Amino acid sequence: MTGAVRNVRLPAVHALLAAPACEPLVAEYGREQTVGALRDVLASLRGTLLEGGAADASEPAVLAALAARLAAANRSPLRRLFNLTGTVLHTNLGRALLPDVAVQAVADALRWPMNLEWDLETGKRGDRDSLVEEHLLKLTGAEAVTVVNNNAAAVLLMLNTLAPGREVIVSRGELVEIGGAFRIPDVMTRAGALLREVGATNRTHLKDYADGINGATALLMKVHCSNYAITGFTKEVTLPELVPLARERNLPVAVDLGSGTLVDLEKYGLPHETTVRETIEGGADLVTFSGDKLLGGPQCGIIAGRRDLVAAIKKNPLKRALRVGKLTLAALEPVLALYHAPDLLAERLTTLRLLTRPAQAMRALAARLQVPFQEALGDSYTVAAEPVTSQIGSGALPVDVLPSFGLAVRAAPGTRGNPLGVLERRLRGLPVPVIGRIADDTLWLDLRCLEEAHAEEFAGQLPLLKGAAA
Repeated sequence: MTGAVRNVRLPAVHALLAAPACEPLVAEYGREQTVGALRDVLASLRGTLLEGGAADASEPAVLAALAARLAAANRSPLRRLFNLTGTVLHTNLGRALLPDVAVQAVADALRWPMNLEWDLETGKRGDRDSLVEEHLLKLTGAEAVTVVNNNAAAVLLMLNTLAPGREVIVSRGELVEIGGAFRIPDVMTRAGALLREVGATNRTHLKDYADGINGATALLMKVHCSNYAITGFTKEVTLPELVPLARERNLPVAVDLGSGTLVDLEKYGLPHETTVRETIEGGADLVTFSGDKLLGGPQCGIIAGRRDLVAAIKKNPLKRALRVGKLTLAALEPVLALYHAPDLLAERLTTLRLLTRPAQAMRALAARLQVPFQEALGDSYTVAAEPVTSQIGSGALPVDVLPSFGLAVRAAPGTRGNPLGVLERRLRGLPVPVIGRIADDTLWLDLRCLEEAHAEEFAGQLPLLKGAAA
């Protein structure tokens, strides 16, 4: 230990706690937490000094370090951010954004008791599905519905109810794997059903289904190929082709539709995606779909279809384990209500509004942001406003893209190291993190999901990126 180190005196804990600048910290974080963090700060300073390092041990510096430590310790790991990836329904970023009416409904449900399972007319216990049932019956044409916590749970519950220990026939071309390596065959196994594959990966015929049916068959099932498309020499048995065979053999047909489209997207200038109503009217006895994809609501899974089959599903003990709580239903109900005014849907439903934003809106925003972004980054990068293509995401219409506009950031010629990687990390480290994507030696920031209401906040962070290439 050097004499210089021995001469450095750290402020006393009691003196720091009595400082006026410490009072707000105690008020916000509590005395016990503040004292613990303060001791940690002093211990860190002491360690630095004992090792011969330089450290500012003045009262203002210690209290500033204390404030930073307390803020970091109390910051939620779940952060709001700017999604500039170009994927609107980004699974890793929370999928659909809820409209304001749903946000307010959830806030009310958080603050107040709700009639979750209480019939206000009879004064007796009710069914939580009834809170959204009327909306869903009108929108889908189904006889009955039930809601669980996601679409995988809907498929699991359906199979466990209708096909335990029995076979479910699925085309090999529809044995999909979704995000996180969850596969339809694995879900089927966990549900206690037996998978019977028919056809080939690229071609399945009606005869394949017919030949696969035997005394152990419980269900014919079609699965939406949500995150890929098979092209070329292909053949798929459509639902209208499959239903007559199922009726002849007295077997139900289930469709895992996935995306949860309740309206014809072509009316809004988007590619067509089969709706739940079209599937029900096409003869499906049961349809499962998500609430947080194209439907634009909270995470949940919905089972719609025949009254007798849905009733059996609701009696399954697993239904209680997979049911949704009041927050999900509070968010889902007002979202479904928006669909009864289809002429206003593109304005009021956040997901549809983002998907239908004209490229010109993003182009104007990119032109406005290009200069301040370039000024913030300096000469180490070049920033250009360029056309890009967005995608819907979450497995919906995987081969279809939407024309958009964004900022293309490239490293200046001769720049060493990994400047785009450095910038990408700096963007993620902003107070409101910015998530883009790197491809073709370019950091792309697609502005489709940056609406005007938040553009100023985004621009206000840009000066924090100065020196990003360092």
